[in-house]
Amino acid sequence: MFAAGTADRPQRFGFLLIPNFSMIAFVSAIEPLRLANWVSGRDLYHWQTYSTDGAPVCASSGMSINVDSAIGDDVRAPKLFVCGGIDSHLYRDRKVFGWLRRQAAQGSDIGALCTGSHVLARAGLLEGYRCTIHWENLPAFTEEFPDIEVSTELYEIDRSRFTCSGGTAALDMMLQMIALQFGQELAITVSDELIYDRIRDSHDHQRVALRLRLGVSHPKLLQAVTEMEDNLENPLSQGQLAKTVGLSSRQLERLFRKYLSCTPTRYYLELRLDKARHLLLQTSLSVLNVALACGFVSASHFSKCYREHFGRTPREERQPADAARG
Repeated sequence: MFAAGTADRPQRFGFLLIPNFSMIAFVSAIEPLRLANWVSGRDLYHWQTYSTDGAPVCASSGMSINVDSAIGDDVRAPKLFVCGGIDSHLYRDRKVFGWLRRQAAQGSDIGALCTGSHVLARAGLLEGYRCTIHWENLPAFTEEFPDIEVSTELYEIDRSRFTCSGGTAALDMMLQMIALQFGQELAITVSDELIYDRIRDSHDHQRVALRLRLGVSHPKLLQAVTEMEDNLENPLSQGQLAKTVGLSSRQLERLFRKYLSCTPTRYYLELRLDKARHLLLQTSLSVLNVALACGFVSASHFSKCYREHFGRTPREERQPADAARG
């Protein structure tokens, strides 16, 4: 898909902006193309922006972007990005889905930035393809589309589909594309212009390292938290967790109190409740199914814990999202 390019025929890209799209992901995809043209002194890339009706589109930052044209059957982009962002999981525009399917049927390579993967999946364009999405949206995506292969990679390129997790991951994907099409030297020069000191591989982690997120470096504590994050649906008991990391239950409790100022049980519960909140806001799963997906044995116990932690019930949490769906 990102085969070697030629300067006599510029690579053409289209960017469909979905309301509340991520500005940083969009700009991170556009700027490498602009700089590749500038530093090479050649017209290597062309791009156009689209909206459903040709009107400006507001990003999640509140900034509005003018577009080049509305979508339509007379518009064709050999490589097309769907630029997603906040609430893309709620996006249901049949006109857009149909247009995307027609673009794919005509041979366009179709991709997504950030949560644009939700739009592609709902349009039926990720069936049989591997994709990625922002880590925060991953649990909801896998719940809604269990048959789609989704990874935690920074970006995925699978035949005629390309997706990236959002933020500056778009920058890495586009630099990789430039390297494949016009050589590593040009990609490095563009990266240097961006004051970007390392082009990340697709296998690099999306999230900041756990030791930086927690502000601690104790290996046993980090191992314990990793085990918790990997076992949210079927939580381990404190005894099982302690045995897994090679500590006694009392030693594990002392570690959590010393470095995180809470018990292991409390920390684990808050991780599960945070996942539950994402599922409530990003999926249409019932409260009971959200509870089960986060390791709670009943909806009533889940609701009680949720209200104590967030100050509102799961149903109250959902009210703004339900209004948006209506």
